[in-house]
Amino acid sequence: MRSVSRFLGALAAVAVLPSTLAQNNAPNTFTDSATGIRFNSWGLPNGSPQTQGGLTWGMSLPSDALTKDASEFIGYLECAAKDNAGWCGISLAGPMTNSLLITAWHHEDTVYTSLRYAGGYTMPDVYTGNAEITQIRSNVNSTHFTLVFRCKNCLQWDQGGQTGGVATSQGFMVLGWVQAFPSPGNPTCPSQITLEQHDNGMGIWGAVLDENAANPTYSAAAAKATKTVTGDCGGPVETGIVGVPVPSGTTFDYIVVGGGAGGIPAADKLSESGKKVLLIEKGYASTGEHGGTLKPNWLQGTQLTRFDVPGLCNQIWVDSNGIACTDTDQMAGCVLGGGTAVNAGLWFKPYALDWNYLFPTGWKANDVAAAVSRVFSRIPGTDTPSQDGQRYLQQGFNVLTGGLRAAGWQQVTANSAPDRKNRTFSNTPYMFIGGQRGGPLATYLRSAKSRSNFNLWLNTSVKRVIRTGGHITGVEVEPFRDGGYKGIVNVTSVTGRVVLSAGTFGSAKILLRSGIGPADQLAVVKNSVLDGPTMIGNDSWINLPVGYNLDDHLNTDTVISHNNVAFYDFYQAWTSPNTTDASKYLNSRSGILAQSAPNIGPMFWEEIKGADGIVRQLQWTARVEGSYDVPNGYAMTMSQYLGRGATSRGRMTLTPALTTIVSDAPYLKDNNDKEAIIQGITNLQNALKNVQGLTWNYPPAGMSVREFVDSIPVTPGVRRSNHWVGTNKLGSDDGRQGGSAVVDLNTRVWGTTNLFVIDGSIFPGVPTTNPSSYIVTAAEHAVAKILALPAAQTVARWQQCGGKNYSGNQLCVAPYTCQKQNDYYYQCL
Repeated sequence: MRSVSRFLGALAAVAVLPSTLAQNNAPNTFTDSATGIRFNSWGLPNGSPQTQGGLTWGMSLPSDALTKDASEFIGYLECAAKDNAGWCGISLAGPMTNSLLITAWHHEDTVYTSLRYAGGYTMPDVYTGNAEITQIRSNVNSTHFTLVFRCKNCLQWDQGGQTGGVATSQGFMVLGWVQAFPSPGNPTCPSQITLEQHDNGMGIWGAVLDENAANPTYSAAAAKATKTVTGDCGGPVETGIVGVPVPSGTTFDYIVVGGGAGGIPAADKLSESGKKVLLIEKGYASTGEHGGTLKPNWLQGTQLTRFDVPGLCNQIWVDSNGIACTDTDQMAGCVLGGGTAVNAGLWFKPYALDWNYLFPTGWKANDVAAAVSRVFSRIPGTDTPSQDGQRYLQQGFNVLTGGLRAAGWQQVTANSAPDRKNRTFSNTPYMFIGGQRGGPLATYLRSAKSRSNFNLWLNTSVKRVIRTGGHITGVEVEPFRDGGYKGIVNVTSVTGRVVLSAGTFGSAKILLRSGIGPADQLAVVKNSVLDGPTMIGNDSWINLPVGYNLDDHLNTDTVISHNNVAFYDFYQAWTSPNTTDASKYLNSRSGILAQSAPNIGPMFWEEIKGADGIVRQLQWTARVEGSYDVPNGYAMTMSQYLGRGATSRGRMTLTPALTTIVSDAPYLKDNNDKEAIIQGITNLQNALKNVQGLTWNYPPAGMSVREFVDSIPVTPGVRRSNHWVGTNKLGSDDGRQGGSAVVDLNTRVWGTTNLFVIDGSIFPGVPTTNPSSYIVTAAEHAVAKILALPAAQTVARWQQCGGKNYSGNQLCVAPYTCQKQNDYYYQCL
């Protein structure tokens, strides 16, 4: 079985503290009395609310490290222990993914370490680069363990071609930390440890390196590192995943890849038409209705899982064990339901302007109106999810809306007035049904499963589509967990079709592994150990801009405090919920746990017209919890999402290990995008200035909005909303001919006859609101278009069957095959 760590949500879940804002940026300089080595250090004292027992991290750098980037350092690490157990971890670049990770723990009197690297949200792999740790001294007592060590080649890293590093000459670093009390499994074998949830805190520091960081006697100090702790690896070794062969002779009219907001509705509508449909989902069942079992102890004996209960949704950010996708550096749900199983369930009736501004002909608001109607007849949404009709702990909502209302902003019911998105506010609408998760899982999937022509495979990953030229004959699958399928599953000969709905990163990755995409990315696949030997030949590659046009709501968090705000600890509700609240939810689906964590609301909107004449849409999502260094209690975080109208775009690419990364962040490439953010925060400050007792924590007093925005790093780890779209853009401008589109107006991949994409990846840009309802609407609309298309036909002998920019049928009548005559003409011979 695959070992998956609860470490995975730790460092990626927290925002990097802006360098001009964090209280713990400045180092504390001290000299370790046992070794005489001087360190810059950062940490948390014993008794701090973030972690029990405290944590200290120190660095001593080569003498020229502040003018010339160092490759190594001497580290000091003091971690908390409890009952002789515990572990801690440091990320040398802040977030967990794409950074060299140092994990440390003690077993008996020995302190062990393991250098790790995570390309996605999974148990970090053993680092395979040339970094190494040698110890100078260690100490273990009943409450802490301490280690002083040399880390050679640790400040630049290369994990199978995926590179990164730290520039010490900049005088500033971003460091991430986690701490936990359970010791690792297999503690004496560093290469085989298993890590459990970081139950003793997590965070990220902005760390200033002052002149004391550079050690004039570094060489002498480093020479003291003479001890290598290798451990004893005589324990159990992980076994491989056990797959099930695809049954011979199995064929389907449609194979839909991915059981999320696009795939579930698509599979339902296709099966409703009478077609034989297979829905393949990489993950396992989520909600109880469909066989899910993952739940906290207080739900044992019920049919509910962690996914069913709205108040448990935010737990994914601290406990993503087996839930988060493991092949991407962004958070994504690899369970049945995808994002609609793990997100906060926000559910907005689409704003007509989003379709009219972002989408091409055939996808305008009037074109999709019938699809919107069908979607909201099945999932109407609710802004009173508690079944007793009450909204709980609305003090924070009242504080903010009192100020907005006094400033002239107007209250609306979001889904009754979807086109009113300028200086308006509302209660939060959710996809919840009957006090539970609801959404596509409780509607589209339920009806699909009632049909004998619908099939669902779980725990199964799709590696690539199998194709002859541009005609897809099936998909290659492999088990993601035990019980998943392996082999080739075919679509009906000639007329069968494949629909990719694996998400913005997943669908793009499948296309690239199938020889469809830009040449530089197909070369990565061709050169990879995983796919190189079996990849489709170069002559069949289809050059499309897969991975480009990446977009996301740019998030900018602001924080206020007010004594009337009432915080509810939804994280505690995972392990030990208030008994009254738990009883109310279990007995009647009512109370605070029927609301989405962390008590979201109000939602509010504004439109900002830029100097370029473009109107940019802002959505604000307020929630009752602190951010940056503001603790929970009386704080509210107001996340500003920059959506429709933003012109900045980025790119997703593959690593040599074939994991996906955001290699080019889609943020703030246009100064008008930044000006909209600044103006929006300024306008909000003005709207709330007359709320008595309200304190602005961020931006703080004395800092201008512009200084605040400029201080926040423009990286996905800090600014993402996880509303990723755009990597397989929809459009009439054929990407093979220099256009920007990967799929045509019927969502068919350009250059293919029977391959389609239905998910957020086809969106030209992000809409105003959270995109779930838009993706379901797109699925409804796309399926109608696909079903109306004529079926593919075989091509007769001597006729054209392919060539550069060819868009006709490509499967030759038996026994002939499609053979290349030149780049522009393939013929059935």
